[in-house]
Amino acid sequence: MLFDTHVHLNDEQFNEDLQEVIERAKEVGVSHMVVVGFNRSTIERAISLVEEYNFLYASIGWHPVDAIDMTDEDLAWIEELSAHPKVVALGEMGLDYHWDKSPHDIQQEVFRRQIRLAKKLKLPIIIHNRDATKDVIQILREENAEDIGGIMHCFSGSAETAKECIEMNFYISLGGPVTFKNAKKPKRVAEEVPLDRMLIETDCPYLAPHPYRGKRNEPAYVKLVAEQIAELKEISFEEVANKTTENAKKLFGID
Repeated sequence: MLFDTHVHLNDEQFNEDLQEVIERAKEVGVSHMVVVGFNRSTIERAISLVEEYNFLYASIGWHPVDAIDMTDEDLAWIEELSAHPKVVALGEMGLDYHWDKSPHDIQQEVFRRQIRLAKKLKLPIIIHNRDATKDVIQILREENAEDIGGIMHCFSGSAETAKECIEMNFYISLGGPVTFKNAKKPKRVAEEVPLDRMLIETDCPYLAPHPYRGKRNEPAYVKLVAEQIAELKEISFEEVANKTTENAKKLFGID
């Protein structure tokens, strides 16, 4: 069994062949997926998908790139939707200093507000971090995010940073980049992070693993991520698949 902890099946790229994409995932053993909504339209689509498919779950939040657009009403709406029985986390949330749509101070405030909401709701959080590691870690510490924990999604930092995050009650989630030939940092992270603090994901339709790099990613390819981690850790694929699924179910409170 494989658990893809971060999919965007709510993306328009899947409008034409969603059922075929889901069938391909099931054929390779993907048993659970979390569909991530990060603004009004993607959250609405995520909720509709989890109501249609019993093996899909949702995480809802506000993406840092769009932080400047988030209103008090949006945050209240997320809180209201969080009562849905298939909403298992808040996010993705965090900081993204690569794109300049939202000023850093606004991103940070929106991030803090979502962490506080998650603590109130007792839900884990899914963290998006791009070019902002120092500030992400600082905010997680200042907001006592370890009380709820969560996921460092598509982790791209160092093994040392991974250790810091684990100490704050976060899981390290690896995706397609761990399969890239010259991706030294993700490979070292895969080797050093204990399996009981690791998750796997695709972030589809983005970041497709080798040999599909540059093409549309899909949940079936999470098997390639698990296989690469197994090779790097010199353990069986089954051990990686079973333990990362167990980790995800524990974090999300799924039986």
